[in-house]
Amino acid sequence: MITLSLLHPLNKTPVQHWTFEKEPVIRIGRSTDNDVILYSAVVSRHHVEIHRTDSGWEIRSLGTNGTYLEGKRIAEAPVQNGIIIRLARSGPNIQINMTEEKRSPLQELLENRSRMAASFTTVESPSVEFDSEFKAVLTL
Repeated sequence: MITLSLLHPLNKTPVQHWTFEKEPVIRIGRSTDNDVILYSAVVSRHHVEIHRTDSGWEIRSLGTNGTYLEGKRIAEAPVQNGIIIRLARSGPNIQINMTEEKRSPLQELLENRSRMAASFTTVESPSVEFDSEFKAVLTL
């Protein structure tokens, strides 16, 4: 799960949050077709995208006025928990927080059960036969 928080411009406290659980791409900008819509003159219609990758999340700047991480303009950057990006030099700050998806106890039980079942091999049932002297012979 990933949560984006719009930070207050002066004291940097969160003033609005957006949480995403399954989306592979999160779009931020001024246009109403974005997932996060920010009405600011310095924010582009399609300013930044955050993509899910095999190794985590990645930021891609699309805006004319740029996206900044630690005061440096970026084109792309990996997302680390708690980072703050700024949209344009004087635009809004967005903090990005990631949390692992919490599974219910039932989900964990079912996953453990399927893992355990996969680790066992099938053994054929033994059969019992009798020889001519009526002695039991166990065959595996």
